[in-house]
Amino acid sequence: MRDTAPQIVINAAAFTAVDKAESAPDQATLINAVAPGVMAEETKRLGGLLVHYSTDYVFDGTKATPYEEQDAPNPLGVYGRSKLAGDQAIQAVGVSHLIFRLCWVYGARGQNFLLTMMRLARERERLRVVQDQFGAPTWSRSIAGATALALQQTVLARDLGAFSGLYHLAASGQTSWHGFAQRIVELMPAEGRRCLAVDAITTAEYPTPAKRPAYSVMSCAKLERVFGLRLPDWEASLGQVLERS
Repeated sequence: MRDTAPQIVINAAAFTAVDKAESAPDQATLINAVAPGVMAEETKRLGGLLVHYSTDYVFDGTKATPYEEQDAPNPLGVYGRSKLAGDQAIQAVGVSHLIFRLCWVYGARGQNFLLTMMRLARERERLRVVQDQFGAPTWSRSIAGATALALQQTVLARDLGAFSGLYHLAASGQTSWHGFAQRIVELMPAEGRRCLAVDAITTAEYPTPAKRPAYSVMSCAKLERVFGLRLPDWEASLGQVLERS
């Protein structure tokens, strides 16, 4: 980093295995909290801008309306706590930064809910998915595109700290994990699909090592106000992903 002296540093690395984090807190903290702080210090030394991705899991999910940036965090598990610590470490350094809190990220590659549901729908006739947790499924490509547009405006402003701050970055609309899964099955190619029904279950019926927030919907009004950016509705984006698959 010191050799190349970048002006913009983008940190997309994270320990995202939410359940595994409960049994590996040191590893999660090292990657999600300590490393971003080190990157912030180095970026500040270079006079640059750090772009970092956070999570809706910094909230406890008890709110009934979309979370705003100024709402008090209260993470329920190791993953959320480690990500919050990373956000705070960056802010404490005082480096110019864009911290984007994301929600229910999925894409056509890697390991994510979309690909898991598509695989299971090819293997099973019925799926059981939690219906009492709500959020906004957000396509990874939409996140990349919004990041690029925000950086373009930052560069044009000729001041890397012009828009420094924390922003919520998520798709428009909201649904449950069950609603997301059901729509995936409906839109995925029929060839090879065995699933005939997606059954709604409660969180209590599907216990996991890490507790999840029941409500992860975030207001992105600040992002729209500052950058003029608004991500498409989650269903529209999902349709685009599946058309390409």
